[in-house]
Amino acid sequence: MRILVIEDDSKIASFIVNGLKQNGFGADSARDGEQGLELACTVTYDCIVLDLMLPKLDGLSLLRQLRREKIHTPVLILSAKATVDDRVKGLQAGGDDYLTKPFAFSELLARVQALIRRATHVVEPTTLTATGITLDLLSREVMREGRKIELQTREFALLELLMRHPGRVVTKTMILEHVWDYSFDPQTNVVDVLVHRLRAKVDKDFDVKLIHTIRSVGYVLKPV
Repeated sequence: MRILVIEDDSKIASFIVNGLKQNGFGADSARDGEQGLELACTVTYDCIVLDLMLPKLDGLSLLRQLRREKIHTPVLILSAKATVDDRVKGLQAGGDDYLTKPFAFSELLARVQALIRRATHVVEPTTLTATGITLDLLSREVMREGRKIELQTREFALLELLMRHPGRVVTKTMILEHVWDYSFDPQTNVVDVLVHRLRAKVDKDFDVKLIHTIRSVGYVLKPV
């Protein structure tokens, strides 16, 4: 799932983006309305978090333009404007939900998840299970054969990606985009280092090895 955050306050934008990433989302940010509109029109997002008071192009104008372009990505309006009239204008312009500042990140996250569920008509699983591993997306707990495995944030994100594609090869580019959320040089060894760390925790003390390298292609999660 990928979220676009359009917010000109750098501290708020960083707070939201980092929180989304820690909860397993990919997240991009835009600092003004024009950049936000360009990204929203060229990249497929699962949800947009939109501030209203933006430079270059205000949030309501941006929202109306998106809907005129037949882009129906769910939009959560995030604004300091808290009157009923402001909320009505935001929803009438095409917003799907409205959250006022200051806000709790837990509420923003819950609203984003609800908008995505509503748009896709799919209930997002809270637990992934594959090849004997159970990964809890809410508690961030990982278990294999009754043993708890402690993972750092990027290790967890990599395992989640592999578990969402069991038996299928995940390329280095896919890992870079999912775990780091921007483009590294595919020739860099950061992926190899991360996979090595994850293997040391997931496979080292078990007879059956699950994470395998497909030379020159990527990695796959399957028992061999």
